[in-house]
Amino acid sequence: MSRRYDSRTTMFSPEGRLYQVEYAMEAIGNAGTCLGILAKDGILLACEKRITNKLLDEIFETEKLYRLSPNMVCSVAGITSDANTLVNELRLIAQRYQLNYQESMPCEQLVASMCDVKQAYTQFGGKRPFGVSLLYAGWDHHFGLQLYQSDPSGNYSGWKATCIGANNAQAISSLDSDYKSDMSLQEAIPLAIKVMYKIMDQNKLTAEKLEIATVTRTDEGTTEMTIIPRETVAELITKREQEIAQETQK
Repeated sequence: MSRRYDSRTTMFSPEGRLYQVEYAMEAIGNAGTCLGILAKDGILLACEKRITNKLLDEIFETEKLYRLSPNMVCSVAGITSDANTLVNELRLIAQRYQLNYQESMPCEQLVASMCDVKQAYTQFGGKRPFGVSLLYAGWDHHFGLQLYQSDPSGNYSGWKATCIGANNAQAISSLDSDYKSDMSLQEAIPLAIKVMYKIMDQNKLTAEKLEIATVTRTDEGTTEMTIIPRETVAELITKREQEIAQETQK
């Protein structure tokens, strides 16, 4: 039955489903995992990197994290080429707002503007949904630090901790049990390692395949994204492995 209705994004099935949108979400479910944690002093983004090679130029190595504006960054899960198109559009939207109003665009307004574009690609013929989900981390003077998630349908929501990509349901379940609203970034980083270690293949979790960044406010009033060095990530993974070994011995 679904084959009669899955060729176009503009055609509902008798059950009220848009199959092309569901297929786009399925593509995201096979992508590298990205999780975000909102702490009291910043936001943490942890991303699984699927493309790892010693020949890659480290300057262009990041495939999951993008800066959108002075106060906002995002991580992506899905088709990277689709993500590049959306990131470029997000940057244009933010810069137009900055030019018109001489201030940074509020986080939710930027997310909503992009979701309007994504929703249009599910409603008009001759187009397909973007096969990518995004986690937005940013700050504005209205609501402070904020974490949002959007999907190919154009829906978005605010979160304290969430995950997109492969094994996202398992990751969200782990975050739900271990997350604390008053935790700091120093507490959030081990939690991210714990969750990623649990949902990824334990034999494959290495510093080369995991990228962690923090979004914080500086004393000068700017928003700073800091990528944690690979050596530090390796130490955190080793520490987690030691904790698992101790738990096994008990």
